Amino acid sequence: MIVKTPSLAEIEAIAASFGLDLSVDDLQSFQGLMAGTLASYQRVHELVEPKPRVKYPRTPGYRPGPEENPHKAWYYKTSIRGSASGPLRGRTIAIKDNICVAGVPMMNGTSVLESYVPDVDATIVTRILDAGGEIAGKSECESLCFSGGSHTTDNGPVRNPHDHARSAGGSSAGSGVLVATGEVDMAIGGDQGGSIRIPASWCGVYGLKPTHGLVPYTGAFPIEQTLDHLGPMTRSTEDCALLLEVIAGEDGLDPRQCGAKAQKYRKALTGEIEGLRIGILSEGFEWAGLSEADVDEAVLAAGRRFEKLGAVVSTVSVPMHRDGIHIWNAIAVEGATALMLKGNSMGTNWKGAYTTSLLDAYGRGWRERPNDLSETTKLVLLLGEYMQTRYHGRYYAKAQNLGRALRAVYDEALEQVDLLLLPTLPLKATKIPAADASREEYVARALEMVPNTAPFDVTGHPAMNVPCAMSQGLPIGMMLVGKHYDEATILRASHTFEKSFDWKRG
Repeated sequence: MIVKTPSLAEIEAIAASFGLDLSVDDLQSFQGLMAGTLASYQRVHELVEPKPRVKYPRTPGYRPGPEENPHKAWYYKTSIRGSASGPLRGRTIAIKDNICVAGVPMMNGTSVLESYVPDVDATIVTRILDAGGEIAGKSECESLCFSGGSHTTDNGPVRNPHDHARSAGGSSAGSGVLVATGEVDMAIGGDQGGSIRIPASWCGVYGLKPTHGLVPYTGAFPIEQTLDHLGPMTRSTEDCALLLEVIAGEDGLDPRQCGAKAQKYRKALTGEIEGLRIGILSEGFEWAGLSEADVDEAVLAAGRRFEKLGAVVSTVSVPMHRDGIHIWNAIAVEGATALMLKGNSMGTNWKGAYTTSLLDAYGRGWRERPNDLSETTKLVLLLGEYMQTRYHGRYYAKAQNLGRALRAVYDEALEQVDLLLLPTLPLKATKIPAADASREEYVARALEMVPNTAPFDVTGHPAMNVPCAMSQGLPIGMMLVGKHYDEATILRASHTFEKSFDWKRG
């Protein structure tokens, strides 16, 4: 018998946590009543669960030393070759280390998961290999991906390729660096509050958060199902479109997906944007105490360049954009507490493919060593549990309702224009906090940059970082936001802008 019968003391403790007053006779009675159902649990334990087939041979690879990993952007290096033909033939791809690659260690930035080795490939990993791509390794990410900086991983900060003293952006920090430095051709990032677009902006690469549900999340470590996204990070718009073609579309295993269909995105790259309507979102600029003047000016200059390329550029106002960060906070904090922490990464109440080996390893790890969680994760756990206990989920529910209203006002604006344009981030890459920095500084550098990116995780609109300028030796990114499932228009605009001038030279 593997599934153990709870002791009377265990039942009593559970009862007390729910305010139940049970006598010893009550406890013994409930213990006896549990026996029949526990037999079902035992039978479930004995049955073999279905798992996706691992299609391509591989070796685990190795942890690279400092000489191979100067920016600390790699977690593991390997070489997994896919099909002998396909659109990604000859291309190397880094996989963010919150995504399962069978046989290759996965840490998700936290020591509480270290030594876990997945037994399945995520859907997108199989799709990349089927398309002829080569998986070159796992890119470093922030601890449980809950940071927009690059300093919370337990393996040490990931360094910005333009200035090693500065953040590479997170949580897909390693993916941004490896693409920017040319160590891989492409990478996969994840995005719940901006984690594709933040490192793309600060490293100077292209990063697309697709429409929510367009790319299957199956086999990746979630934070909150309504916020979870995976997407491409590349050095060109064309490569971004190519990788999105490969990974997009339903897999039948992810509850985030409903009617998602991949398109031939490269066909949209016509170089022609005559008459395209672009709305500069006024509320995306001049964030008090956060926005930097050179960032705002560079993005406004990008808008003027679009006008010279034939687009019709105007200013639009969506006042509720300023509330997007508040709506996101309520969803992210309580949702992450329920799913990422108390739900041991998988949670309940959804149909699809559960990665049970990940659930087992992580559930044991964080509950045995909660003090080893990052300071951002501890903050989420404490506040999320308080809000659930004190207010019973009211504000999470209200925030989800407000998220529908937020989507509606963006949709209304996108009836008047084809794309919204705003700074991806209000500020350039910040300094990495010192090892002895206060908790307040550590958390600020992890979360302060997301007010423009996070709202579109709530609403699910596709949003892409497009490098547009350099200032003081650091990249600046503009964000293009489109209608749901209209990634093609975003990519068309990005491609035309990219080909019009060298953003690194201005």
